[in-house]
Amino acid sequence: MTTFTAPPPRHAVVIANPTAGTMDDVLLDGVLALFAEAGKEVTLRRTRRVGDAAAAARAACERRDPAADLIVAVGGDGTVHEVIDGMTRARPDRPGPGPALAIVPAGTGNSGYLMLWGERPWRESLRDVLAGDAARRRLDLAWVAETGAKVFLGACSGVIADALRVARSVPLSGRARYARAFAETAAAFTPYPGRVTVDGSVLHEGGTVLANVGGGRYRGGQYQVLPRSEYDDGLLDVCVVDASVTPSLVPELTRNGGHLGSPGVFYGRGRRVVVERLDGVPLCFEHDGELQPPTLRRITLEVLPAVLTVWGGRGAAEFSAGHSRAGAGLDAADPV
Repeated sequence: MTTFTAPPPRHAVVIANPTAGTMDDVLLDGVLALFAEAGKEVTLRRTRRVGDAAAAARAACERRDPAADLIVAVGGDGTVHEVIDGMTRARPDRPGPGPALAIVPAGTGNSGYLMLWGERPWRESLRDVLAGDAARRRLDLAWVAETGAKVFLGACSGVIADALRVARSVPLSGRARYARAFAETAAAFTPYPGRVTVDGSVLHEGGTVLANVGGGRYRGGQYQVLPRSEYDDGLLDVCVVDASVTPSLVPELTRNGGHLGSPGVFYGRGRRVVVERLDGVPLCFEHDGELQPPTLRRITLEVLPAVLTVWGGRGAAEFSAGHSRAGAGLDAADPV
């Protein structure tokens, strides 16, 4: 775990998505009240359209609008993904560390927050950040070679991605929404002909139910698909479930990581992962809970070691609390 000490932040840019799943004025007023209580300077940026969060984060990292040392993403995983995209595209105009990321969960799955803090209430976490009583860490990301996208939590093809389409019509909210969608999708899912290659070696070729690469240990806030994943080891974890596994069983098998070691489940780790569909049909895949347009038959993910600085729990046990309790999951209903 790459952890380092840092002084308390002095000036923050808060990037808030008004359309996130659980966002309201009460939550945002509570965030701003904590800054006032701590005597910290804060600049609020409300997003209005796709791209606003990335632009605001990039400007903050380039010390233009304003000179911030903390960026707070208030939203769900879609908002966090866009903020991270802006942070990693920035070109700081002066040497030294740039702003670190903190997250206030206001979506449905809230994967990024759970990755860093587990189930700890966000008010406690943000107070610790503002007091400097938390830890700054450098985390790995992945890069999608075909699109240039950065990946924070993970990417997946197959039934997990397809469930995002079903979730759009499920009349529930939060984790229950994705749980219902995952179950319904798995019950009707037809495996696709695929191949997954890790650092040049074929991990699996044949009928594929899912291929998950990451990143975060959990999907949907409750499915431990990558239970061995570490966020700062310079490697991507990969799990493939093949067609010998009945798709309808996958949600329960993955809930507590019980699928590992089962027939038809392949697990690997490497720096470069290629996921392909072999019948000429485009892949159904997502990353960070965002379903991608069906235009590619393969995706190539490469690790970007230690490129994102975040605030999280001070102790390793606190930081990994999300692994054992809730983890990081898809936020299937957080528009950006």
